[in-house]
Amino acid sequence: MHIKFQPQDKKNIFILAVCQGLSTSDKSIMILISGLVGVVLAEDKSLATLPVTATWLGALLMTVPASFVMKWTGRKIGFQIGATLSLFGALLASYAIWSSSFILLLAGTFISGLSGGFSQFFRFAAADSVVPSLKPQAISLVLTGGIIAALIGPKLAHWTTDLFTVAFLGAYLTQALMAVLSFFMLIFLKIPKPTQEEVYGYTRPMLTIIAQPIFIIALLASVMAYGIMSLIMTATPLAMNGCGFGLSDSAMVIQWHLIAMFVPSFFTGNIIKKFGTVRVIYCGLLLLACSSVIALNGLMVEIFFIALFMLGLGWNFAFVGGSTLLTESYRPAEKAKVQAFNDLFVMSCVAISSALSGGLLYKLGWDSLHWLAIPLSLFTILIIYFLNKDDLLMVKSAQQS
Repeated sequence: MHIKFQPQDKKNIFILAVCQGLSTSDKSIMILISGLVGVVLAEDKSLATLPVTATWLGALLMTVPASFVMKWTGRKIGFQIGATLSLFGALLASYAIWSSSFILLLAGTFISGLSGGFSQFFRFAAADSVVPSLKPQAISLVLTGGIIAALIGPKLAHWTTDLFTVAFLGAYLTQALMAVLSFFMLIFLKIPKPTQEEVYGYTRPMLTIIAQPIFIIALLASVMAYGIMSLIMTATPLAMNGCGFGLSDSAMVIQWHLIAMFVPSFFTGNIIKKFGTVRVIYCGLLLLACSSVIALNGLMVEIFFIALFMLGLGWNFAFVGGSTLLTESYRPAEKAKVQAFNDLFVMSCVAISSALSGGLLYKLGWDSLHWLAIPLSLFTILIIYFLNKDDLLMVKSAQQS
């Protein structure tokens, strides 16, 4: 029997996808301009990128608390708390620019980052509100919201930078408007509040959950997808600049990379349903490795373009696959802590790989990043193969046990 989304499911997914896009655009603007603002406001220019670090740190620290807040209050209230944090962070950053305060800029970007601790659960909210057979499509469709960020995020940062006499003030105020829009869109979100079983039901020890092959594979897929992607993407503009290419070239490459990350989400869920989650994860990891193989073939714009496009596609398959598989690893009452544990690892990996990317590029060169990424991708495939060589994942999930 072919099961379809209910009308309210479609409405929820649309709202979550748009909010996903607004949140990702918000963070892309923050990351694009905060370092530049830091150069202007920081007395010690070596601290200029601290506002970007503060954004990632805020998201990392809020990951676990956000998951448990939503366990008790429900997804809708949790996401609106996140939108409110984003609004206050953007307004504080705006005031920091107006008053030329680097300390307030750090505080504003940190508070804005806290909102990311909530918004990263949009995909799970969609998955948890539909029947199990539709979870891959729900996760995949919510991530299509990232297309908004790919198409308008960098352009908004450019268009609004000089909107007022104080440089960059318009960009931060635009973030505040996006947070307001997200808050009001969430008013129409209708996801049932947590059940008694979800709040008070029996939960297994975390070590028991972590030991499941299905959980290990889900975590590995998501962590490697985001870690490798972040490692390469962060260094790409710097590498292209070092090769003498202009900002327009690197912006084009990154924009198409973002498109490759999110556009496939329109059909990734259906591919998972047809071929299986683990096979799609294999494909994603292979694409990540192939991306680095291509990047090692030269320093032309075309090579950067193809490699980064393939990197985005590989991220999509591996990350959507990992997120889908994770939803099969826990029981209802375990949802909050398992999702929090997973995303804490993912965000930690993103922060670490982003921090290491520039240093590895300048000390060891562009090729070194790819000679690191290739074995990581292939070794992960090997681990997943041995964990799943008897197709145990197809036999038993946490909900069935």
